[in-house]
Amino acid sequence: MARDTLHGLRTSPRRARAKPVSPPDADATGRVAAVMARLSEADPDPKAGFDDTDPFRLLVTVLLSAQSTGPTVARIAEALFSTVHGPAHMLALGEARITEIVRPVGLGPSKARNIVKLSAALISEFGGVVPRSSVAMRRLPGIGRKSAEVTANFAFREPVIAVDTHVFRVSNRIPLAPGTTVDAVADGLAHRVPERFKDGAHVWLFRHGRDTCTARKPACPRCPVADLCTWPGKAI
Repeated sequence: MARDTLHGLRTSPRRARAKPVSPPDADATGRVAAVMARLSEADPDPKAGFDDTDPFRLLVTVLLSAQSTGPTVARIAEALFSTVHGPAHMLALGEARITEIVRPVGLGPSKARNIVKLSAALISEFGGVVPRSSVAMRRLPGIGRKSAEVTANFAFREPVIAVDTHVFRVSNRIPLAPGTTVDAVADGLAHRVPERFKDGAHVWLFRHGRDTCTARKPACPRCPVADLCTWPGKAI
């Protein structure tokens, strides 16, 4: 089985069957809590195996993951950080060499420019250290809300829930926090997901959308939260 990759960060695959949870009240907040409880029971330690010891590497890896597959990003990040050990080393490597290394990922030249710019900004504005706040990270070149919140959540355990394509689809389909924009869904999840689930919520929803609640032919018959889902297209 291929190793699990999340935004280019690798961990070992784990599969567990969810225990039954009583159906929630009809209100949206109750449904969200019940869905998160069931996903957490199936995968109680969703971040096991992820390397969060280097926030700078994590931030750059998440930046590289936009419009590229996890395995490719993991390979490119490994090559990039084989000699780089911080923003100063990244600047010393130079944009031309960075571009050469990251070209296989989508938008490689643009990402290389942003890597150089964010490395310079980290040195000039944050003393060469990645800030702990997702809000502060969004001041860095090339770092949007999703990248900032993934990094802050994984590296510093900030209770934020990043919304990517999978999380956006699941949140609208079940629904958990419906919205027409990423910000609307992210704000809705922040409001509705109980605090005890926020640390692992992004990983649970990401994996659920990638492996079960897929864009085409979702696996409703084996979905652990099918009875909590009100999607009209559900196939049971």
